[in-house]
Amino acid sequence: MTYRIHRDVVVIGGGIIGAAISYYCSKAGLDITVLEKKELASGTSSRCDGNILAIDKDPGFDSQMSLKSQQLVHELDKELEVSFEYRNPGSILVCENDQELDAAQKWVNQQQEAGLDFKMLDREDLRNESRYFADDLYGGLECATDSTVNPYMLTYSMFHSAEKLGAKIHTHTEVKNLKRESSGQFVIETNRETFTANKVVNACGVWSRAIGEMLGVDIPIHPRKGQLIVASRQQPVGLRKVMEFGYLISKFGGERVVDPITEKYGVALVFEPTESQNFLIGSSREFNGFDTKVNHEVSKYIAKRAIRFYPGMADMTVIRTYAGLRPWTEDHLPVISHVDEVPGFYIAAGHEGDGISLAAITGKVIEEMISGSDTSIPVEPLRYDRFKERVTN
Repeated sequence: MTYRIHRDVVVIGGGIIGAAISYYCSKAGLDITVLEKKELASGTSSRCDGNILAIDKDPGFDSQMSLKSQQLVHELDKELEVSFEYRNPGSILVCENDQELDAAQKWVNQQQEAGLDFKMLDREDLRNESRYFADDLYGGLECATDSTVNPYMLTYSMFHSAEKLGAKIHTHTEVKNLKRESSGQFVIETNRETFTANKVVNACGVWSRAIGEMLGVDIPIHPRKGQLIVASRQQPVGLRKVMEFGYLISKFGGERVVDPITEKYGVALVFEPTESQNFLIGSSREFNGFDTKVNHEVSKYIAKRAIRFYPGMADMTVIRTYAGLRPWTEDHLPVISHVDEVPGFYIAAGHEGDGISLAAITGKVIEEMISGSDTSIPVEPLRYDRFKERVTN
């Protein structure tokens, strides 16, 4: 008979979501084991920017969830032993025409009504923000609560503290098979040991669907590719996160006034200075399976879009380019939920480009679900079975 190692709760996935779950669960005294098929943070968590944003969230539930996550990260900065380059400079969205400015004003009004710290910016405000902005920009908006972190270091820092609190972390341990026995226990076969567990949390991001299939659970999460450019900050272009208002339109699938190739690849300006004095420039959105090869045509259009907003960037040095995969759901909200058909099975995935933003609140809510306590936010909109309802209605 195969030797089995029994654990109470097993988390599959060693990215930032798995890190947050392991930290909050071990802090609450739960027996947590994490299984990661490669190194920690080797997937999406190491191939993204590091923003904890409310500025790009739908007013209402989405932005309130982000605000709660921001507050938790602010606390983590004081709690965690390993620094993760936390800064709290706010962020801005810039508009390049009247239609975007009108839409931005409506966006700000809605966010202010929801109690968030948003305000409009005019041309003069943009000039004061950065002398590198193009002269013809109309204005924009600001969210004062937005912060930034090093996503790799935040992942590592939460795992470091979780281990000190008793969490067990296994890297290079790939789940090959997962089943639930009639006794209610899960059997998790890996390339190394076989584990049994009372509860399993699927925190595998873009790979969540494959884990769900092992239990006959269809998880409608798909990989959505995005690319970034890392450039050398030879000049002080800006001190905080900047996005074009068209990023929101690209994210949520609206109509933009851009050339066909920019539209095809979902290219929209994202600018983020890093602590190491470089800056990240993005972004793109396309469905291309699990391909993470850099497409140089996409990089060219990202650079072109950046120069539209910052003409002076044209002479700056590109250090490297890379691509990552976002776990996409059709309603742009994650699945943070138990699965009724498989008692003891939880999903914490599908954050698309918001995994860094929402990791802390995700980890806290999963801990609350497992512990059987009241959740920090309403979880109804995040239920797994919301997709099935949509199909049958």
